[in-house]
Amino acid sequence: MLKFVSLFHYLILMQNLNYKKALSHSIFTTIRKASELLNLESYVIGGFVRDFLLQRGEAKDIDIVAVGSGIELAQKVSELLPYNTKVQVFKTYGTAMLKLNNIEVEFVGARKESYNKYSRNPVIENGSLQDDQNRRDFTINALALSLNKKTYGDLLDPFNGLKDLENKCIKTPLDPGVTYSDDPLRMMRAIRFATQLNFKIEKKSLNAIKTHSNRIKIITNERIVDELNKILLSPVPSVGFLLLERVGLLSYILPELIDLKGIDEVDGQRHKDNFYHTLEVVDNISQNTNNLWLRWAALLHDIGKAPTKKFSKRNGWTFHGHEFVGSKMVYKLFKRLHMPLNEKMKFVQKMVLMSSRPIVIASKVTDSAVRRLLFDAGEYLDDLMTLCEADITTKNPKRFKKYHNNFKVVRQKVVDVEERDQVKNFQPPVSGAEIMKTYNLKPCKEVGIIKDAIKEAILDGEIENNYKEAINFMLTKGEELGLIPIG
Repeated sequence: MLKFVSLFHYLILMQNLNYKKALSHSIFTTIRKASELLNLESYVIGGFVRDFLLQRGEAKDIDIVAVGSGIELAQKVSELLPYNTKVQVFKTYGTAMLKLNNIEVEFVGARKESYNKYSRNPVIENGSLQDDQNRRDFTINALALSLNKKTYGDLLDPFNGLKDLENKCIKTPLDPGVTYSDDPLRMMRAIRFATQLNFKIEKKSLNAIKTHSNRIKIITNERIVDELNKILLSPVPSVGFLLLERVGLLSYILPELIDLKGIDEVDGQRHKDNFYHTLEVVDNISQNTNNLWLRWAALLHDIGKAPTKKFSKRNGWTFHGHEFVGSKMVYKLFKRLHMPLNEKMKFVQKMVLMSSRPIVIASKVTDSAVRRLLFDAGEYLDDLMTLCEADITTKNPKRFKKYHNNFKVVRQKVVDVEERDQVKNFQPPVSGAEIMKTYNLKPCKEVGIIKDAIKEAILDGEIENNYKEAINFMLTKGEELGLIPIG
């Protein structure tokens, strides 16, 4: 039986908010009118209601459930709107969508679902509102507000979702074992909501995720990555990744991170646990940027350490070349997870490849090293510096202060050198075409040698970054190669 929560109870529990405030947007009045014309019931359900109760700001997505045809309701709403907004219909899923400025309103008919073992795509039947609430992933997402004339604005809470909101608890409406086995993506969603909302996952639910973690293999990588991105963009991403590791999901999704776990000891010499260090770096960088791909770079910056880890009595534990190896692993990881293999992937690769460069030069900041850093990092230098500063996770206050002060010196040196030498994203003042014209050459290795030599001379400070000095250097280098200028 559906449970209508009294306004009085709501005011006490939710700090004097009024349910009907959630329905202040004119679209809800239009949906109510359309529902009356079609003689069907309608409700707003899920994330919109949850976020209103949590006071998380204005929603951009509104889910409407119709006890009847959601598509017909969407079409009738469109007819009633002033500009007859176009309806997008998705017949395969039995849904329809209207876009109003910055808001997307999705309509679906109330339904009940049944699953088979090998797919998360359910067999769908028409159902009641209660059937629809039963199929929801979590109690806090099963909350609904009535859009019907007699009960307009009343809250329907069949699974005590309000109590779970108050207790900050992620809990499934029905048996969690069935919920997660039926649709394993819900395991990722549970962890994502726990991370975004700073909620706890109910113990029984957490154990069910552990039991069914292998079922994640039937979920497409695109959907998994969508949840990973939301976890990475949360205020404290480590909460989600620690949960993913705890329940066994991370082993299936990002085994490269699992490989970083653990501390080895030989002859009393140990190295830090690079898994937990990585999560600290991700949290640090999340305090300074909302750049998703820079957060990915933080997550992956040390993945090359597992395959490059070695011990010698002379040097102890080393990870030589882990940046280069890690940058190569980034491509394989992105490809496996069906992530973009475009400039976003290349950005992450570059950050991983260069992740130690500012650290190396911080102890001895030379003009030459800074020029090369400017040239190689280009427009992403500030992102690289932000990543390296986030990489400082020492718990020693003196070291922490020293390392950050060193980076301040590097940042200032970067400003000074760039202002003077202008090497960020520079091209040598003398082009390959001009070299060929000067010596009457076709494309050949000598042209490349001269052009690279000019670039290196500028970066090393042998000549200034201007045309006159570059031309003179070209002539000197050409003479060394036995070339004779024409004219």
